[in-house]
Amino acid sequence: MSAAATPVDFETYGTIYHPRNVKERVKRPGPANSTLEEVYPFNQRISPTGPFPPEAGRYHLFVSYACPIAHRSLIVRALKGLEDVIGVSVVDPYRDGRGWAFRDVPGATLDTSGEGFRFLAEAYDVSAPDGDYRGHISVPVLWDRQSHRIVANYYPTISLDIGSQFNEFATRNAGLDLYPVDLQPELDELLQQVATGLNGGVYAAGFTYDQAQHAAAARGVWDTLAELEKRLSDGRRYLFGDRLTEADIRTWVTLVRFDTVYHGHFKLTWRRLSDYPRLWAYTRRLYAIPAFGETTKLDHIIHHYYGTQRQVNPSGVVPALPDIDWTPERDDLAPVVS
Repeated sequence: MSAAATPVDFETYGTIYHPRNVKERVKRPGPANSTLEEVYPFNQRISPTGPFPPEAGRYHLFVSYACPIAHRSLIVRALKGLEDVIGVSVVDPYRDGRGWAFRDVPGATLDTSGEGFRFLAEAYDVSAPDGDYRGHISVPVLWDRQSHRIVANYYPTISLDIGSQFNEFATRNAGLDLYPVDLQPELDELLQQVATGLNGGVYAAGFTYDQAQHAAAARGVWDTLAELEKRLSDGRRYLFGDRLTEADIRTWVTLVRFDTVYHGHFKLTWRRLSDYPRLWAYTRRLYAIPAFGETTKLDHIIHHYYGTQRQVNPSGVVPALPDIDWTPERDDLAPVVS
């Protein structure tokens, strides 16, 4: 039976950004001096011909509902109806200097993979060649219950593999191709634009202590939102017309958090998402799809950002959730996926 981690203790262990009394780890490098592969070193793929073939019940996800990157994998898992094929454990939205932890708190779970981890760092340690991992601890993690090790923490490929390699087990949308070959050049271009200007841009604006850097990052966010608003101006349903793709998922996880946390917490106050009529309609349209809306836990999101990121919000005081109506427009088309 899994045991819970001890309660969050900022006084003893500090924050994840300024930890104390814990094992020293390499701080997450910035993009200027490292590659994604260096920051996220577990990068095996699910493949019928590789050491990690698609199998029902073999793999398990460790996720946070608060994390937009982990949210991507949850959306794809739900879109494909793989809830009984790939297991999930959800960490506590609060984390002190010891990192992501499994606690019996509302909306979270203990480790249900069978390993009995209390802290996600334990999964990283047992997966390291020397049993002593010193790098960045991140979610999502794709865990192999057979070999008892991490398959991947390299997030760009986790959602792609879940969306493409388990179709034989899918109970919904088995034929849905989220990364179609004919769109890949244009998809890759848009994914890079969104990753830099929006997904990473909100963090660049929110985490800096420099006014000029904040202004530059914020401008990148506004420019990207304006481009996306323009892209939707022809009435298209998704970013690639009537075809739901990985681009929609990666864009949406930031959009759905925007007015709740990024607008205030990250000081992106010039405009709200709801000030972009097409993007706002698009965000609510996707929210109405169960795989999107039902995997969105705004209570975890707001408590994690305001309660954990003490370098941005030193008091740790968490505001009330904003009163947002996620109902799609009455004349909007019904979703083309379940």
